[in-house]
Amino acid sequence: MSLRIALDAMGGDHGAPVVVAAAVELLKRHRNVHLILVGDQSTIRKELSNLGAKESDSLSIHHCTQVVAMDELPSVALRSKKDSSMRVAIDLVKKGEAQACVSAGNTGALMATARFVLKMLPGIDRPAICTALPTMRGHCHMLDLGANIDSGPEALFQFGLMGSILASAVDGIDRPTVGLLNIGEEEIKGSEYIKEAAKLLEQSDINYYGFVEGDDIYKGTVDVVVSDGFVGNVALKTSEGIARMVKQFLKEAFTSSLRGKLSAVVAKPVLRAFGNRIDPGRYNGASLVGLQGIVVKSHGNTDAKAFANAIDVAIKEVDKDVPQRIAKELESMVVERQAV
Repeated sequence: MSLRIALDAMGGDHGAPVVVAAAVELLKRHRNVHLILVGDQSTIRKELSNLGAKESDSLSIHHCTQVVAMDELPSVALRSKKDSSMRVAIDLVKKGEAQACVSAGNTGALMATARFVLKMLPGIDRPAICTALPTMRGHCHMLDLGANIDSGPEALFQFGLMGSILASAVDGIDRPTVGLLNIGEEEIKGSEYIKEAAKLLEQSDINYYGFVEGDDIYKGTVDVVVSDGFVGNVALKTSEGIARMVKQFLKEAFTSSLRGKLSAVVAKPVLRAFGNRIDPGRYNGASLVGLQGIVVKSHGNTDAKAFANAIDVAIKEVDKDVPQRIAKELESMVVERQAV
């Protein structure tokens, strides 16, 4: 039986041209996946025709009439965009007609809609945005990246639990190490809510490493980095900006003179490998963890290759039953607390 993934074909800065191209490309390397392109039927068919593709047993279209704009208020999207490509794609997950949804659309609207339609897992108060980031040792998972501006100790503890289960499921790590992002490693550092969150993590069965600082994210000190959404989002966007800046500086250095151009010819394989390692698109696809269903957020200004990476994230989470694993772990934790 094939996995069924609903794609918000109209979401993001580029919409259907990117999403349809990503779907066609992904199906070349996945035989057990059925992709549902959700959006305006005529627009989607036009893009398929441009690519020399068409509907098939592994690619179908689910027509809808509305689109959530990238600057639309989440409340407006919830009230008046019930036939939007975003809402319908999430509805398909709720109905069991798809096992996951992938969208590059408005983050706030996606989070609000997914939470309203799919509901939270029992025992989880807030959803969190989690993604993989490159490190010197491979990659780590970081959450929350913007779903919650401020988070109390209990929420941070739940983020640590969900991040640990996600890393264990998709990476096959037996007991992932979890670090709490702080302004220092010492116990006296940080706000009171950070210190309280640390106590909760220490008292749990989570493999808690302790406080980590910003540079630990890319050292690969831990498998999972936990923070509130404000700090996490700033860290992520800063990292993406630095990656683009470094690539631009290297480009300028190798094109500003004849010597630089000659050096670039020799260094081209190394530069390509370096660029691939720090390319944010390679790690595109952030999970909205804590929901009773799988929803993956793609970067809005993405290309087809990066959007296909986001679909890969959804496929892996479906294959590993991530929400069910989180729910089962939470249930076990509740039983243990009651026994104590």
